Amino acid sequence: MAAPMLRWCCPGRRFAFTRVGCGSCHRRGPPTGSTSNGKRGQSTVAQQPHITAQKPRKGEREWAAVVGLEIHAQIASNSKLFSGSQVHFAAPPNSLVSFFDASLPGTLPVLNRRCVEAAVMTGLALDCHINRKSLFDRKHYFYADLPAGYQITQQRLPIAVNGSLAYSVSVGRKPSQMVTRTVRVKQIQLEQDSGKSLHDDLRSQTLIDLNRAGIGLLEVVLEPDMSCGEEAATAVRELQLILQALGTSQANMAEGQLRVDANISVHRPGEPLGVRTEVKNLNSARFLARAIDYEIQRQINELENGGEILNETRSFDYKLGESPAPQVVSLRIPPRVSASQTMEPHSQLSVGKGSPARMCALSGFTTNRTQNEVGLLEFFQSVIKETRAEPKKVTSWVLNTFLGFLKQQNLAVSESPVTPSALAELLDLLDRKAISSSAAKQVFEELWRNEGKTPAQIVAEKKLELLQDLEALEQLCRSTLEAHPHVVMDLKRGNPRAINKLIGLVRKATLGRADPTAIKEVLERQLSS
Repeated sequence: MAAPMLRWCCPGRRFAFTRVGCGSCHRRGPPTGSTSNGKRGQSTVAQQPHITAQKPRKGEREWAAVVGLEIHAQIASNSKLFSGSQVHFAAPPNSLVSFFDASLPGTLPVLNRRCVEAAVMTGLALDCHINRKSLFDRKHYFYADLPAGYQITQQRLPIAVNGSLAYSVSVGRKPSQMVTRTVRVKQIQLEQDSGKSLHDDLRSQTLIDLNRAGIGLLEVVLEPDMSCGEEAATAVRELQLILQALGTSQANMAEGQLRVDANISVHRPGEPLGVRTEVKNLNSARFLARAIDYEIQRQINELENGGEILNETRSFDYKLGESPAPQVVSLRIPPRVSASQTMEPHSQLSVGKGSPARMCALSGFTTNRTQNEVGLLEFFQSVIKETRAEPKKVTSWVLNTFLGFLKQQNLAVSESPVTPSALAELLDLLDRKAISSSAAKQVFEELWRNEGKTPAQIVAEKKLELLQDLEALEQLCRSTLEAHPHVVMDLKRGNPRAINKLIGLVRKATLGRADPTAIKEVLERQLSS
């Protein structure tokens, strides 16, 4: 007999305990979520389940799953969060350890400015509110490779709060059937990493490497707005791209620079959220998806058989595909607030030349559009750096026009005849209204066919610059109104679309060199006079 599996029902990600395989990850509209205080069954606001599009078969039991994430990203910095020790991957054990990292008495922390700037940049990119003042706490717990016996973190008053992360998921069997989802970002906090335990089974001993102890981390806490492993993995990949594009973290999961803890619970629709379990230290998006879906099924199986879910921390064995229960109870000492680590009033943070809008524009480059287009993100970044055009316009041109031309000719980004500098210059011409949108498309086509020419040269050769002579434009508009009285009469009789006919006639007379907005303003002024 086949093993029990989860059926993924649409669109509210209800899980029905039945003996069928998993389908694709269908989804609902915008999620309604809650912020928990302690156990998930004690949430301040009950998350309301969404209506399923498919009714369960007779005998099946409906379940809704809720998933939240805590993502730890290593900050791209030359030194650690509170010490001058260098940060290098795969350095010899204990070769990058200062007195402070080893927690020797009398040593004091010195806050790394670069780490603060990285946190602020990430917060802006995720549309967070940046707290003018934040606190550092000592989070006490026993760990063999945590020399001080506590971790310095920002649990109570973090540096950034209340943001959002957009990502795209498939809602059908075809790759083109994509929708954008948003998960709320509860907070972003700075904290220290711990060291690393090296277990030598042959000698039955454990060795400690403190090279990683004290490295700066960004902890990004996502609200429980997701419902399955695929969603969580997609959101993590999207955040990974944003961090890499900002340069705030290399986010290499294989090197431990991005690790994820998943909080998972199930409940019956309409009832309070269930007790959550936490699956810790997942360093692969694929294993994250597998771990979450396994844990959802495990909880359903447990509840269906009359058991209860414990509020516990579990790991994930990727070889077995299971999340084993902890063998010992973890020791956790309640955190207490330490003296605040604040910057002097005159200190200013520098987050580079990019404005919040430009950093937020990175979210337009969703995981599903960039992960299979090598070099596309780098191309986009280069254009952004060289143009004054709005980020949304750059995103549209790169994802639609540029990528469309690549697809038509089956070219890679590296084979494009249009360089980032050329596209940036073209967008600047469009931004300062030197050319029209239609002319800009003509220029792009010429750039694609004639490698080596600049947009300005093409505009001059093709005479595509916008008409700047206002008197000449007014004369053309007046002549058009006189030559087409029937269109004018149609407009006066209450047909608002007739103005578009007049605009088109004027543009034709100027060979497309007049700005439609300017034409409309002149026509309306002349008609009202």
